[in-house]
Amino acid sequence: MTIGNEMRLSLVQMNSSPDRDANVEKALAYIDQAVDSYQSNLVVIPEFFNHPYAFSTRDHENFKFAEPQSGYSMSRMRKKARERKIYLIATLFEEESAGIYYDTAFVIDPDGEIIGKYRKVMPGLYLSLERIYFRFGSRFSVFQVGEWKVGIVICYDTFFPEHARCSAVNGAELIVVPFAAPKVGPWREMMITRAWENAVYFAPCNKVGLESGWQFGGISMIIDPEGEVLSEAGEQQDEIINATLNRSLLFETRQKKPFFRDRRPDLYAPLCRSSEDISSTGS
Repeated sequence: MTIGNEMRLSLVQMNSSPDRDANVEKALAYIDQAVDSYQSNLVVIPEFFNHPYAFSTRDHENFKFAEPQSGYSMSRMRKKARERKIYLIATLFEEESAGIYYDTAFVIDPDGEIIGKYRKVMPGLYLSLERIYFRFGSRFSVFQVGEWKVGIVICYDTFFPEHARCSAVNGAELIVVPFAAPKVGPWREMMITRAWENAVYFAPCNKVGLESGWQFGGISMIIDPEGEVLSEAGEQQDEIINATLNRSLLFETRQKKPFFRDRRPDLYAPLCRSSEDISSTGS
């Protein structure tokens, strides 16, 4: 299915049970539903769709949830993308090699090929203990999805405005955000701001419901470059949301809001200084 100036985007908001295979089958069914009902070009499923959230405690047993990209979950996602001729973004607890793990979003093309990965740059240590489990990613890569340039940031990354900005500066026109997050007070405002300040389409795709003692917040959203919410899910249940994105609007918005023209990176050196070189006064 060719993606030109318009993209038909679907986000799958879902809860995950302790049964991996059942979670994968549920995600696959939702993908089919999105394509059948909306003729989606790109479908996104949430962070850790294939198992319940397991990173709020320190427990060596949680490594059982990790899978290589050749494992069951990603193999099934690749097959589905190939069957339905769609792009698919799926995020899981990736086992790269012995002792090396990442929180990784895989970009799969309509031939079922993995055309890229984004690895979470900021494993959480705010409410969770993700840093115990994951190595840090280090790249804000942008992926070619049809005519579109698509960036990805994952969950906690979003709380750092530099991350979405780096993705946008690298050329992203749409930023996809797989989430596994509880309800956060300024959630809507934060997501809308990330879209508006970067003049991009912004698409947070969250988990929902109770998992391992965590109540996930839902409210998956698709937001346009003007900060308008095109589609929004609720807080309580599995849901698929859809929107048609138009690159013309992105170009028009950036002409009206020339934020990238007016940036002053020559003045931003303090953002990149070593932590040890920053005094308590910031001088």
